[in-house]
Amino acid sequence: MIIMRKIPTNIRTAAKEASHERIVRAASRAIRRSGYDGTGVADIMKEAGLTHGAFYAHFESREAMLAEAADRAGVESNAFAASVMAAVPPEQALQALMQTYLSKEHLTGIETGCPVSALASEMPRQSPEVRRAATRRIKEMIDLVARQLPDWGQPGAHERALVMVATMVGTLMLARAVDDPALSDSLCSAALKRLAPSGA
Repeated sequence: MIIMRKIPTNIRTAAKEASHERIVRAASRAIRRSGYDGTGVADIMKEAGLTHGAFYAHFESREAMLAEAADRAGVESNAFAASVMAAVPPEQALQALMQTYLSKEHLTGIETGCPVSALASEMPRQSPEVRRAATRRIKEMIDLVARQLPDWGQPGAHERALVMVATMVGTLMLARAVDDPALSDSLCSAALKRLAPSGA
């Protein structure tokens, strides 16, 4: 006779959480690599090492997964930006961030880079929950930049942070869009040159 042992709840919960984490991690890379529309549930589940049928044990819908993936990608990107700025003296933080953001490594590392520059053009056509998740992290990114400015807390600092973030994101999007490496480099160099004085 085979005796069936019941798996303790805490082990089942831990296993489900680990599986959920794998799905979200795979999805956060996939949306940056292939875009929202190019990210299918079956592909994500396969990349996470799980069956397609297990998807609904973790998410109510594809949009719920995309929203969590967008949030995760934003959290990772902002945490990396914060670590770049924390690694240098405060007066060099913004310059370090801009140089890293507009670097060749970030330009080619779309899958692990900033989700805003990778996905902004698709955002208007996404569900409200996906847009809400992305918007929350964009606001966090703007605040992260604003806090490095000498007059942080004043309206002028927030406005400058808006311009800096918009310029960095827009520059990276254009630099990735063109098929001319020299133009791509020039876009990034020009943006760094123009942004540097206001970040000093």
